[in-house]
Amino acid sequence: MAIEIFEKRDEWRERYRRWQQGRGATSDDLSDYPFVDNKRAPFMPMRRALPMLNLGLISSAGAYIDGTDPFDVSAAGGSVEFREIPVEVEAEDLLFVARGYDPQAVERDWNAQVPIERLFEFQNNGIIGQLNPVFWSFSGFITDAARLVDEMIPQLVARVKRYEVQAALLVPASRLCHQSVSLVARALELEGLPTMTLAVARDVVERVRPPRAAFYRGEIGSVAGKPHWPEHQRRVLDEALRLLEPMDQPSVRNLTVNLETEVEKERRPNF
Repeated sequence: MAIEIFEKRDEWRERYRRWQQGRGATSDDLSDYPFVDNKRAPFMPMRRALPMLNLGLISSAGAYIDGTDPFDVSAAGGSVEFREIPVEVEAEDLLFVARGYDPQAVERDWNAQVPIERLFEFQNNGIIGQLNPVFWSFSGFITDAARLVDEMIPQLVARVKRYEVQAALLVPASRLCHQSVSLVARALELEGLPTMTLAVARDVVERVRPPRAAFYRGEIGSVAGKPHWPEHQRRVLDEALRLLEPMDQPSVRNLTVNLETEVEKERRPNF
């Protein structure tokens, strides 16, 4: 049986329809939201070592360039648009539509959700071959998962493939973003592209089943590491990316970044 991006979609649509009843089309109440349940996951083994690959970054934090149109999060079911943004963009030129998460961390330090500076460090240090010239951003608070799969994901996958990305790092921002980026990851792997999804909401990724997920006890809104703590961000990203090669089947792996020493905790900066 072929693996799908979204299993039993018709059954899910009925659950989603029932969930919508009695709520506004833009409800933020996810208390009984019908998260997608997948039983199997696609998987593409790595065929290149990290220092040889072109790494793509996909963020669901709703980043867009100042002066351009923001994401329309008032759209029924969520916005199914994405932005293609040069990685040379300056931090002060990025704005965020932060639905489903507190934007405080990313507004203080974009690397908490869009870790461009950390990945450029990895490129300069030879940890990765190169960071792809553009990254992709969307607003991941999308309740209508079927519409996401039907309308946005095919276009996003086509753009990623056009750049000849050889592996992709996906960074969710909100709890619901974990579902959205997991579905994107599944689509990319079905097209032959290895992925790594960062995760701080383990229950969601275990239900949606991205091919690879790296979990640690982080915080919604700063999934790529704590703001203004580059050492923490480097550790999260380095551990996650180094799992790309040794993983040989779909799974969620725990990062040891959780195992901070007491000294590190005492040295943690307060911003």
